[in-house]
Amino acid sequence: MITIFQITLLIVLLFWIFGSILFFFESKRAWSIALILLGQFILTALIVIYWIKIERPPLRTMGETRLWYTWFLASIALWLYYRKTFRYILPMGLALALVFLVVNLLNPELLNKALMPALQSVWFIPHVIVYLVAYALLSLVWLMAVFQLFKTRSNKNQLDTELNRILKIGFAFLSLGLVFGALWAKTAWGHYWTWDPKETWALITWAAYLIIIHYQDRYQTRTQTILWLIVVSFVLLLICWFGVQYLPSAQMSVHTYSG
Repeated sequence: MITIFQITLLIVLLFWIFGSILFFFESKRAWSIALILLGQFILTALIVIYWIKIERPPLRTMGETRLWYTWFLASIALWLYYRKTFRYILPMGLALALVFLVVNLLNPELLNKALMPALQSVWFIPHVIVYLVAYALLSLVWLMAVFQLFKTRSNKNQLDTELNRILKIGFAFLSLGLVFGALWAKTAWGHYWTWDPKETWALITWAAYLIIIHYQDRYQTRTQTILWLIVVSFVLLLICWFGVQYLPSAQMSVHTYSG
């Protein structure tokens, strides 16, 4: 299964690389989109087949969440491209997705079919899914912010509007993930909140994006500050997602499911 998994990811990787290269040639744009969509279709089929094969939701390990994150990132980037949100959002989003795809190629983290009791909850799938959607949306916000920090010209106000809209949608999903997590914790451990390291960093990340939204509403003209706050908040998001597992305090975390 691991060999088939890696071969399939390699095929998706090649389709997306060639699709991203052709994207920058206007005459080849149709071929570019076709290759990207074909890669997305293959990745979708892989997730479905893998789900059936292991007989449980493939949302338990870090490798499995990376797989879903890659899928959401590519899907949302395609959606934003067709909405004409930002011309280069598709190749930029795919570039970030390819990084996580390569990590999964080198370290698939495919484990057995077992699902520990805490994960056998009605909140398991919605909690993880909405968080991954939030991560994908806020990743694209980060890419747009970095681009805007270093760009030198054109449609700055339009990008500000779109960036703000996607930021708020991402924050809404982040808030849902926090609520679903609390409800899950109540059914699994009897408490809505235990100040577990993962929960603490989730709250820190949520608060950081809340500050950005309020700061932006109050100081709309301070574009540079807002963009840098987005960059810093994305770092906090990465720490919350997979950086927290390397902290000494996280070794006994109830959110460690892969061991």
